[in-house]
Amino acid sequence: MYRKAVIFGIRSTKLSADEKSFLKKQKPWGIILFSRNIKNLKQLKFLVNDIKKIFRDNNYPIIIDQEGGRVSRLNKIIDFSLFSQEYFGALYKNDKNNFFKIYKIYIDTVCYILKNIGVNINTVPVLDLRKKNSHNIIGDRSFSSDPTIVGKMGNLCVDLYNKNKIATVVKHIPGHGGTKSDSHFFIPVVNDSKKKLIKYDFKPFKICQSFFAMTAHVIYKSYDKKYVCTHSKIIIDEVIRKLINFKGIIISDDISMGALKFNLKTNAIRALDAGCNLILHCNGNINEMSKLAKIIPTINKFTQKKTEQFYKFLR
Repeated sequence: MYRKAVIFGIRSTKLSADEKSFLKKQKPWGIILFSRNIKNLKQLKFLVNDIKKIFRDNNYPIIIDQEGGRVSRLNKIIDFSLFSQEYFGALYKNDKNNFFKIYKIYIDTVCYILKNIGVNINTVPVLDLRKKNSHNIIGDRSFSSDPTIVGKMGNLCVDLYNKNKIATVVKHIPGHGGTKSDSHFFIPVVNDSKKKLIKYDFKPFKICQSFFAMTAHVIYKSYDKKYVCTHSKIIIDEVIRKLINFKGIIISDDISMGALKFNLKTNAIRALDAGCNLILHCNGNINEMSKLAKIIPTINKFTQKKTEQFYKFLR
């Protein structure tokens, strides 16, 4: 399988001639979709089919960022804005019997749409803890402030998606909840001790396993005072691979976000060198994509093997 170790976004609701030519030539590992790519069900299905035709691959990785609540890319098809992870966390706490029924209906509905349009990966669940006095970038995107509840609900989420043959991406590993700033614009720093991080923030990721995980652009000072997780070999090796024991494919969060302080090419290379298996670039800017395509290598043997396992799962 010849694929470059990158996931790209696209610009609009249909592929331009330049995008078709670019994708055919460069062969990124996958494509991620956002609200800007969605007009209606028919259009979205056509777009996904158009992408898969380029690669002649019905299982080609098509990713969407459909969390529910305020991160709902499918709202032009069905409005999921009520159904945040906080909503389901409260339901789980207050009415477990109804929670299991309603949560299954919700995920089955999302999966029905995703399967209908040909999307096979969703970037859920968010396993970050909701914390007081932290930045609202996580907020209602979190199930709970209790790491055990977050882990259990995350496992249920992954299991329900797996039963629908949709893969999941746990995020933002190893935990974004305790930050005071938004990594889209600034570098968040977590000052908690190793002991506290292991007991709380890392725990849900240890409980809940998935095919894929997305890194946090966060500095954890007790482990690495200099680099955010995405650029930290220390955190990816010691925390994500060894302590959390994550065995799947690690995807960087979007490398064009403000928390990464280098230029785009350096952000990509540093993430790969640190141990990310795939680079995520979301904005659909074909000039930036072209620059990245020149320097990003093909997937390594580990990513190749895990991708083959993902393909078997889809059958």
